Parts: sequence; structure tokens; C-alpha cells
Amino acid sequence: MRALIITFASLAIAATASPALAQTATKTGQHNAWATYSYQSDNGPVCYVSSVPTAFNPSEGVNHGDIFFLISNKPAANVPLEPSFRAAGFDFEEGSRVRVRIGDANFTMYTRGGWAWVENAADEPRLVEAMKAGADMQVSARSARPRDVSYTFSLRGVTAALNAIENCR
Repeated sequence: MRALIITFASLAIAATASPALAQTATKTGQHNAWATYSYQSDNGPVCYVSSVPTAFNPSEGVNHGDIFFLISNKPAANVPLEPSFRAAGFDFEEGSRVRVRIGDANFTMYTRGGWAWVENAADEPRLVEAMKAGADMQVSARSARPRDVSYTFSLRGVTAALNAIENCR
């Protein structure tokens, strides 16, 4: 059931990210909590891993919509592993930051609309390595409504998923 949810969730990401992506994204694998996908963009191949939260907070009284954490590999653009966070059901509060915690490691993401990216690109490899070494990841944000929200993502399978997209073509 979880694999089915991740598949549909990842296809929803594709649909909101780009009409061309929605037509051509192909699921290439499932690695515990993380699915792998690829598609051909105008600028070359793009591969990504995606997962959905295992826990939401607040757990009641809030429509979170579709929530995803992704790491994309865009070899033609020389972007090896770019983490991003997607709240497809709402926009983030303007100027707010998303906080990511894995064990003792903390990261900050800047927001635009319903997307968030690592604030300092030099921290992207550090975040990816922390994900590979961790068991779960806490992500907290502030919606434009405004409301504080947080999510827990399992990191089981993220290393295998990232290995699967390493040679994206």
C-alpha cells in the first residue's frame, strides 16, 4: 500500500512540476520508503528519488495536501544531487524557512510558493550524506495560512534509491 501511495504521490509531483514531466516520468524502482523516477527534459535526462511523510503534525484538523521530499540528479545541468521539499497542498509563508533535522544535523531551506530548496548549496552534499546515515528526518515549516506544520520521513531505502539514480541517463 505504501508503495502505491508513493507512486501516486510522485506522479502528482510530476504533474505539478511540469506538464512535460507528467507525460513522461517513469517509475524506475522502489527502495523501501523511497521511489526512483526518470524523465527526459529539454536539457537532458533527469532522475529523482521521492518519499512521502510517515507522520504529520498537526495530525488532525489540517488538510496537508500532498507532501514530498525529493532529491534530483540532473547530469546535463551539472546538478548531481539537489534536495527539495514540496508541499503541493499549500504555499509556505512568504520569506519563511523550512527546517530539516536528521539526528544532530540541522539544515535550512528557503521557500518559494510550495517548494523549498537548501539555502546554502554547499550544504546539499552534507544533507544527502546525513540522510544516508540517518533513520528518519524531521521537516518543519510555516504555511501561508499561517500554521506551523511538521513531517517525519523514513530514510529507509534512501541510499539504495540514490545509488539507483547515480548514473542517470
